[in-house]
Amino acid sequence: TSRRSTSEVNTTIMASMELTEQGSNSGGGGDAPVVDATPTFPPLSSTYSNVDDNHYVKMEDGDANDQIEKSNSHNSQPLSIANSVMTAEGLADPIGFLIICCVVLIGDMNRGVVFPIMWPLVQELGGDAVWLGYVVGAFSFGRIIASPTLGKWSIEFGYSKTLVGSTTTMLIACLMFAQVYRVNSLYYLLFTQIMLGVGSATLGVTRAFVAEITATRQRTVYIALLTAVQYGGFTVTPLFGALLMYALQDNRYEVGFIVIDQYSAAAYFMALLSAATLAVLMTKFQNRNRTKPTKRKASSRTSERDELADRTMFCGITVYDAALLGCMLLNVSTKGSIGSFETLGISFAQSH
Repeated sequence: TSRRSTSEVNTTIMASMELTEQGSNSGGGGDAPVVDATPTFPPLSSTYSNVDDNHYVKMEDGDANDQIEKSNSHNSQPLSIANSVMTAEGLADPIGFLIICCVVLIGDMNRGVVFPIMWPLVQELGGDAVWLGYVVGAFSFGRIIASPTLGKWSIEFGYSKTLVGSTTTMLIACLMFAQVYRVNSLYYLLFTQIMLGVGSATLGVTRAFVAEITATRQRTVYIALLTAVQYGGFTVTPLFGALLMYALQDNRYEVGFIVIDQYSAAAYFMALLSAATLAVLMTKFQNRNRTKPTKRKASSRTSERDELADRTMFCGITVYDAALLGCMLLNVSTKGSIGSFETLGISFAQSH
């Protein structure tokens, strides 16, 4: 009986292997996918899949059940096996995600670290609270004018070249900011703030990259982590600027043409971080070029979602437009409160 059972098991395994080979070689020109026991990434439920080493092709968000049924109809694999591939999770490029976090971090650190020295610097240059408002707004203005261009470049030239270019701009702007006190010009300070904003206008690019390397079901989680890094860079790092200003309050060091004092130390500190991030981008970051998706028939779930988004609400706007407008107003209110703190908060701090 034992020999007969072993023989039957071996026969079943051989038959299963032959069926798998026939399913992969027959009909449809090899279109039928072969599912193995090891889940791979990106999963079928992800909107991106690897085509080659340097490209991601965007796929339509389809109904997972429809895709499982199609997979089963092609290769007759059990539903549990197909579902194990569908639910694969994780990051396609963990190192790339960490590098992207560094890019976002130093981008908002350029705003946070120099925050404690901004008002004393404006006063030393002969400015007032109005000029402080101009200088604070200049950073955001630089981001506004550069963000659409960097987003377009990420599609045309890839993420690597775009991020290297923006980080290089940030490095140059930090070195320029370090010379503000020596130049002694409020207009020069305004210009350097705009350049810092241009160099850090990579939020859209970095979020798009994270969206491409994550599975659909976990995309919001990783973008939320990236946003936490962003706000951490602005809200926590002013401590470093305050410490540098306190340590160098009455000191001045000259190394060749480099002058390190309470107004330039923070800028040189950020220049070092920018240079380190630039080196990592050029040596460790794996470029991803975005390519246009192929046309596919929308699934039932996608059609229902699009129909809901296109439904007209009040004032003739659609549900999608209303959601987008609400997010924009929410962003304005939160960023507006931060901008008010950066300007009006100065007088409050001085009075207490």
